[in-house]
Amino acid sequence: MRLRHIALLACTALMLAGCNETLETVERDVSHVKNKVDYPLSASILAEMDKKNMDRNAPILIRIFKEEGKLEIWKAKRDNRFDVIASYDICAWSGKLGPKIKEGDRQAPEGFYNLTPGHLNPNSNYYLAINTGFPNRYDQANGRNGTNLMIHGACSSSGCYSMTDAQVLEIYGFARDAFKGGQKTVQLQALPFRMTAENMARHRNSEHFEFWKMLKVGYDNFEVTKRPPEVNVCEKKYVFNQQLEGGQFNASAACPKMSTPPALASALASYEKTYDLAYTKAAKKLDGMVWYDPSEAERKALVAEKRKGREPAYAPTGSALKAGKLMKETEFAALMEKKAAKGLTAPAATAIASSANPRATVAPTIAAPKPAPSAPAPTMMASAAPSASGQQVAAAQSVPVPAVNPLAFTAQQPAEDAEKKPFWKFWAKE
Repeated sequence: MRLRHIALLACTALMLAGCNETLETVERDVSHVKNKVDYPLSASILAEMDKKNMDRNAPILIRIFKEEGKLEIWKAKRDNRFDVIASYDICAWSGKLGPKIKEGDRQAPEGFYNLTPGHLNPNSNYYLAINTGFPNRYDQANGRNGTNLMIHGACSSSGCYSMTDAQVLEIYGFARDAFKGGQKTVQLQALPFRMTAENMARHRNSEHFEFWKMLKVGYDNFEVTKRPPEVNVCEKKYVFNQQLEGGQFNASAACPKMSTPPALASALASYEKTYDLAYTKAAKKLDGMVWYDPSEAERKALVAEKRKGREPAYAPTGSALKAGKLMKETEFAALMEKKAAKGLTAPAATAIASSANPRATVAPTIAAPKPAPSAPAPTMMASAAPSASGQQVAAAQSVPVPAVNPLAFTAQQPAEDAEKKPFWKFWAKE
């Protein structure tokens, strides 16, 4: 009976484990790893790939959500749509929500970046590293600068996204295998938060809101198609999944004549209709409230215990969601005055930026809420300022923008299908 009881418990545990949609990496000792560059992905990850109808060397996409502190690996299934295969808690990211502007500002980049095999650094001082490709063509066109912005190990950040060594070992392995399979570029989507109606409403008063609306167009394209959007830059703005009708893309020049493929435009319009209703509801709920975006120091204070007994360089940062808070406008104004009196500058006054915790039950929004971002018109740049992340700078040199979706995985795809289906139709139902 005792053995049977133990067996039942074990089976139950396995069943519960199988309910997870993605693999969460457990921390483990990697000191025994001799060849970290070629260290194979675990049997459990390979089993999950098989379960999700993915080939081991199929293309991947990396998604980062700053506020939630998450890094996700998405991988192409055999139907060419992507699904999430692994999710990691980011150990440390520096600065606050918002894009990187200049060298030394301690901000981690936000935007769409293309990573090539040359962005992998097997000899990093931080165990292993993947260069984010910052600055890309959008960043360069807007005068943004900075160097050596990485996804790396060691859990210490000064503008990077830092993971534990065990996590970056797996992330590196995912990228390595995808490149071996023929993927030319891996898209990195570095986003401030999951761009839901509730989160956009919560942050609608941010100084970065217009920039985030532009990123949201790319976010929406991915949500609708489950394929990495084709990203370009013109008029110093990102544009996504656009068909050229003459001319070419130039990051700083006027956009050429272009349009959104009709089937995709229709799908996006339907998606945005649902989004607009949810945004209006969320903004009404958040009326009179402001989300306080915490400083890096405030996030570090949440996880101070984790540093005990570690090397000084180990510097985890806590969750921005847990360290931040929803406040009444009057309370927020008083807090900003108090900080100003202490001589603390307030890019936190950017915090007037955010209204309403999506988990909050109180009713809130802020004076004169800005309109919700609308779906891109069938022709090109929606009012949300379409965006395209361009090409990355490997060894300080920009990678040219590909003429077709660089993430299409031709190795697993019949040639006749590739000819019949342009990039925007791969996601469409048969």
